[in-house]
Amino acid sequence: MSAETPAPPFKFTDLALSEPLLRALTDVGYESPSPIQAATIPPLLEGRDLLGQAQTGTGKTAAFALPILAQLDSTRRKPQALVLAPTRELAIQVAEAFQKYAVHLPGFHVLPIYGGQGYAPQLNALKRGVQVIVGTPGRVIDHLTRGSLDLSELRCLVLDEADEMLRMGFIDDVETVLKKTPAERQVALFSATMPQQIRRIAQTYLKNPVEIAIKSTTTTAANIRQRYWAVSGVHKLDALTRILEAEPFDAMIVFARTKLGTDELAGKLAARGISAAAINGDVQQAQREKTIQNLKDGKIDVLVATDVAARGLDVDRISHVLNYDIPYDTESYVHRIGRTGRAGRKGEAILFVAPRERGMLRAIERATRQPIEQMSLPSVEAVNDQRVARFLGRITETRGEDLGAFRELVERYETEHNVPMVEIAAALAKLVQGDTPLLIDAPPERPQRSEGRAFPDSRTRDAAPREGREPAARAPRPPRDSSPRSFDERNAPPPRHAERQFTPPRAQQNAGEALFEDDASAPSRAPERAAPRVGDIGMETFRIEVGHAHGVQPGNIVGAIANEADLESRYIGRIDIRDDYSLVDLPEGMPRELMEHLKRVYVAGQPLRIRHAEAADASGGRSRGPQPGHAPRGGKPHGGKPHGDGARKPFKPRAPR
Repeated sequence: MSAETPAPPFKFTDLALSEPLLRALTDVGYESPSPIQAATIPPLLEGRDLLGQAQTGTGKTAAFALPILAQLDSTRRKPQALVLAPTRELAIQVAEAFQKYAVHLPGFHVLPIYGGQGYAPQLNALKRGVQVIVGTPGRVIDHLTRGSLDLSELRCLVLDEADEMLRMGFIDDVETVLKKTPAERQVALFSATMPQQIRRIAQTYLKNPVEIAIKSTTTTAANIRQRYWAVSGVHKLDALTRILEAEPFDAMIVFARTKLGTDELAGKLAARGISAAAINGDVQQAQREKTIQNLKDGKIDVLVATDVAARGLDVDRISHVLNYDIPYDTESYVHRIGRTGRAGRKGEAILFVAPRERGMLRAIERATRQPIEQMSLPSVEAVNDQRVARFLGRITETRGEDLGAFRELVERYETEHNVPMVEIAAALAKLVQGDTPLLIDAPPERPQRSEGRAFPDSRTRDAAPREGREPAARAPRPPRDSSPRSFDERNAPPPRHAERQFTPPRAQQNAGEALFEDDASAPSRAPERAAPRVGDIGMETFRIEVGHAHGVQPGNIVGAIANEADLESRYIGRIDIRDDYSLVDLPEGMPRELMEHLKRVYVAGQPLRIRHAEAADASGGRSRGPQPGHAPRGGKPHGGKPHGDGARKPFKPRAPR
């Protein structure tokens, strides 16, 4: 059965959603459902299976999360919904979305489970009880095999980005999970494309599904220049301040996600001497009109707003729109930047993008059909030049006024104290400046860390020819302890490591400030050069004991090594699949503990037993078997398990000398 895609003139209040969910949607500024939400929520609330075709960024997470939350029994402590996602990044983002929409639902718990993280936190959370699991296929199967994940009470299964899981070689794992779910569960399958294998799964496991296809028609005005800054190294507030001080603009709207966020950000900007004010859903209409009039009259230059508060705002002075918080969907982004570049005028749109949010950046580019260029923050020197110019400009403006009385006082002081006039002028300048420093200092150098890194330009990454290039490129960092936990690991012992990716030292040196993710104390140097190309990294050839005879595909190998080694797939070179083994080029200098771990990773039901190709030639192709306790999972394309609950140290590929 196919469903017409309705235009959504109605609001969320017209859907059969509970009051706590509607309140949560109001909190995040949602008023009307997107097309995918309008078409998907009603049949899912009716218990129908669903086959949805929609691009990332169309709002499909809320399309399946809201119906699931509407039908949950929060008194039950076993998983009632399972969402399969292709990558750790997406699993975490979906889990955070569930937590956001369920903020007013007492007793709700969601848990993301994915490879690369220790088992202990996940096992502890599962023992305490959760209602929703969001996981990658390999780790979900691991828990099912261990018996730590009980799906006996599962009501709904969601396959998110099914075509991506197919491309990454996980589709057999997906079918394994499907076979282990109750026969009467509801299934929702979402995919940007519908290749034959996805259609086959839908026909096999979905019962008379509603079919929905959403075609993205989002576009932005060509007269708006769009740029993004990769959040890292400099705190977002400091980055925003630099842009406001060095970027020529008339008036600017800064978008934040929450009402509280707008108030806090406007207050901090005002404390830094920037004329800013906030509007959000809590601001009374009279105050809102007064604030907007002040913006039009030039009494304030920066308006900090939520999506809802800025709807319909049309002020000629607005030359810039800055997305301090990335929007949840592409349509919101288009609505935001539409506040500038109106009536044929030129406009500027700037987007802050954290490493975990780069998937949304790519979705925005696809939806708007326009590239978004990466920008560097204005340097400390540029900011200081602007400050000095403004200070000297104040002197020039003041010279035109009546200075007679002040001139007499200065001359009197010069005579009585025998002080040069230039010293008197300097003292008066400092008096006028007050406690605010005229110049900002360049931050001290700090040791480089490997947790954060600049992520490559999306168009360069998307152009990579490797079939399985995505898994590691999407690896996120878990939420920080300094903010409220986004999912059910509040009381679990922390893992003994953070999520890390391998980043070549040359990439770190080139990235500059991008070594740190939104760290207020990190260096504030703007990146000057891009991360290195693959050709800049020394490569070595390794042999793995899986080949054509085992049914392996290049994507299986790339997905396994990228995920288990936390290695960006662009650093995985040539793959030569032979009859019963394969050769793969990897960065030189692979550490021993990582090699030992990769030996026990299974692809197509075979342990990789990875080692240098030269060593394999010397031994006649013989290799050491897997160590005890690491039996294969049964012929799945990828199912490597971490070596214990701890973490591996990050490996840093080196550029050749």
